[in-house]
Amino acid sequence: MCQASHAADLIDFWDAPRHGGNSFNRLPPDQAYFDALQGYGANWVRLSYDKWKPTRRDFLLGDADDYTGLAEADLQQLMAVLDRAHIAGLKVVVAPLSLPGMRWAQNNQGQFDDRLWQDKRYWQQAARFWRDLATALKGHPAVAAYNLINEPAPEFKGGLAEHASAAQMQAWYAQQQGSARDLPALYRHVIAAIREVDGTTPVMVDAGWYAAADAFSYWPAALEDERVLYSVHMYEPYAATSAPNLTRDKPIPYPGPAPFGGQSVQWNGQRVAEYLQQPLGWAQRVQLPRKRLVVGEFGCMRRLAGCQQYLEDVLSVLDREQLHWAFYSFREDSWDGMDYELGTGKVPGVYWQAIEDGTPDPVARQATRAFKPILMRLQPGT
Repeated sequence: MCQASHAADLIDFWDAPRHGGNSFNRLPPDQAYFDALQGYGANWVRLSYDKWKPTRRDFLLGDADDYTGLAEADLQQLMAVLDRAHIAGLKVVVAPLSLPGMRWAQNNQGQFDDRLWQDKRYWQQAARFWRDLATALKGHPAVAAYNLINEPAPEFKGGLAEHASAAQMQAWYAQQQGSARDLPALYRHVIAAIREVDGTTPVMVDAGWYAAADAFSYWPAALEDERVLYSVHMYEPYAATSAPNLTRDKPIPYPGPAPFGGQSVQWNGQRVAEYLQQPLGWAQRVQLPRKRLVVGEFGCMRRLAGCQQYLEDVLSVLDREQLHWAFYSFREDSWDGMDYELGTGKVPGVYWQAIEDGTPDPVARQATRAFKPILMRLQPGT
């Protein structure tokens, strides 16, 4: 197991733009996986473990209904994967999809778990979980940040419409401050627990409403901890970029008009740039350095006719603004929708058979045209 003290502050890693990919695989990635990602030019990976086979109900947590301590065998599995990433020369951001009282919907019969946003008893459990995990992971040479929870949505059942105006968001938050739906307060609570055992590893926090790029709008200030990175995800217009669009008789095109915020909005490169200005504008208002902003996920369905143009439009903004980013996703072995190395065709039946059998993904990958907008940023000059 690789263990080493962190050289200087790990926050220094994030002082220059970092580019990587997301790993949301059903099987723990092997060495070849990380070697391939690094070989493309990536320098970090955002790693989720919630699809891996757990020793109990929930991987690492044991049971999201009642956290009592880390599942030791699961922890050893995670450590082994971190070792592989380190051998490949990649930094890792560890990104849970579940916390106590907030089981990821895909591990919860498709149901949104709102308990964390109703009962602060789960806040205490979440803080204990992260204190335990930070104790275990601190000093591991691969770890570059703790992403406290993927795509939180305290607003979803809390009475705030998705993509509401900034004024509406701020009015909502004024009513919710101090309640269990107060996302910045939850983050402060969990970070305080982490800092009891680990004073230096950076923390990454997603915006609310599933990490929407406009959802930092209601935050009156950045968090007090100076080793925090602020992350948004970019799939807008979701009605066009997501899987359900491909099931329509006539898929919503990109570029083109798409439903957004309760109305039809024309989406193109200019609109993408305008939308992504929202977290940048927020950062400027709260005096947060640009280098602390991350686009932790972005992508579109690879079989959508306009997907390559969409990736190009998003990445053009991220390049211009010098932001950290991680594309979704790299060689996902449980869903092919945003695996750009697969091109724009259907995957062979052996892909789905491997999922059913619980065996490794057998499909070869290559640098396709669909992957080009990402690849040319990972490998400038490509």
